[in-house]
Amino acid sequence: MAKTISDKIDDLKTGVEWFYSDDFKLEDASAKYKAMTELAKEIEKDLAELKNEISVIDKDFSK
Repeated sequence: MAKTISDKIDDLKTGVEWFYSDDFKLEDASAKYKAMTELAKEIEKDLAELKNEISVIDKDFSK
């Protein structure tokens, strides 16, 4: 099952919190940062698609 936007945002929050946690390791920071950047881009894409869907629905109801 695909993750929802909310699930992805929760994952992003958890990933960012890792940088401030006791589990932080400088050796892993670059890979973690890249993963969080990709996740943020995915969330932005999902939100843009959702916005487009809402615009289409709005057009249909405004006729």
